[in-house]
Amino acid sequence: MQPENKKIPISVLVLLHNERGEVLLLNRLQPTGFWQSVTGSLDSWDEPPFQAALREVHEETGILLPENALRDWHFCTEYEIYAHWRHRYADGVTRNTEHWFSAQIDSGCEIVLSEHSECEWLPANAAAEKVFSLSNREIILQWSQPEK
Repeated sequence: MQPENKKIPISVLVLLHNERGEVLLLNRLQPTGFWQSVTGSLDSWDEPPFQAALREVHEETGILLPENALRDWHFCTEYEIYAHWRHRYADGVTRNTEHWFSAQIDSGCEIVLSEHSECEWLPANAAAEKVFSLSNREIILQWSQPEK
């Protein structure tokens, strides 16, 4: 049973990119200067990560992605939750499992921010340098590499 008002330590990371090979980054409201792709935790233990990814894209950008536009990477990584954010989770929770997704969106579509102060389109290498999260950097670099 998840304690009331505590985050579930399972999340999604959604890399949004456009037709020109640029990545959409969002600047967090708190703390500012933390640039990232769309991210978010599951709302309930039974919410599938795929549905959480669609929901988070809509909540954070206002974009309603059709299911067939979302690519499930069938990959997840685990990382340590920053100490200053652990109060959001149940006592003793120190690690989070993150599922990766991506979607191409039109660079001209309207972005309606709700949890971020600003957004910008950047070339993949510049976006990888700007994000604070190592896993966010990794998905950008993997996405930008040509198929071998």
